[in-house]
Amino acid sequence: MSYPDDLKTHLAGGATTLARAFAVTRKDGMVLGFTDHDRDLSFEGITFRADSGLTAKALQQSTGLAVDNTEAFGALRSDAIVEEDILAGRYDGAEVQAWLVNWVDPAMRVLQFRGTLGEITRTGGAFTAELRGLSEALNQPVGMIYHSRCSAVIGDRRCRFDLDQPGYAEERPVEAVEDGRVFGFASFAGYEDRWFEKGRFRVLSGKAAGLVGSVKNDRLRGASGREVELWQSLGAVPAAGDMVRIEAGCDRRAETCRLKFANFLNFRGFPHIPGEDWVMSYPTSAGRNDGGSLSR
Repeated sequence: MSYPDDLKTHLAGGATTLARAFAVTRKDGMVLGFTDHDRDLSFEGITFRADSGLTAKALQQSTGLAVDNTEAFGALRSDAIVEEDILAGRYDGAEVQAWLVNWVDPAMRVLQFRGTLGEITRTGGAFTAELRGLSEALNQPVGMIYHSRCSAVIGDRRCRFDLDQPGYAEERPVEAVEDGRVFGFASFAGYEDRWFEKGRFRVLSGKAAGLVGSVKNDRLRGASGREVELWQSLGAVPAAGDMVRIEAGCDRRAETCRLKFANFLNFRGFPHIPGEDWVMSYPTSAGRNDGGSLSR
């Protein structure tokens, strides 16, 4: 880490006026600033609040590809970080920047850490958040799996399917909610039974706005009703009247890609790859030996 010359001079002077400042940028764009100084600091267009109660352990940094990490501690406060937002996952993967700053002259500072929030635990009205360095991303397994089903996610840059086309997404207000994961609609016709299974359920308004769930079951009920069930409850439960967007689901089979989405040209699976029985095949002078089932 390279320190600016003016900060080096300040550190060499013996008596210092230093504080730490942290900026947390959530994926929804909200930016929160915290400092362990006893007064607010402002720089980088961010106000770092002194009354947040946020502190951190010493940073552990190294050369090479080792993961740099530390922890931050803070109080759960209604005007800063609240438990409901943590439970809703709004801080999952949030970007974190940490500076060492001269609180007398905030222009005299150095960025000591940049990374993301990892695991967050809560206890006794406070929270502990793991801070993961930029090299954490290099700790993820990367590669391609060869199997018959598609490896893309419906609508992503590899799939290239536009879910905004008519017939593949529906936006409507929530009518009935059960256990935070089962949503009932009295009138929701125009789509086949199970059309939205394995699709995405996005909340567009209300206290749960921005949260996304995966559809487990999608069933027609009665003449025109529908019941949509998620795999698990959202971190915040949408209320009646909140707008949601439900997107068509894909089971990643070649037949579904071709018939339901007409998108087989972008299919990312290997539907003709031999099955496991092919490994057990052996040479034969009669009959077929093409990698098909041995029971034929």
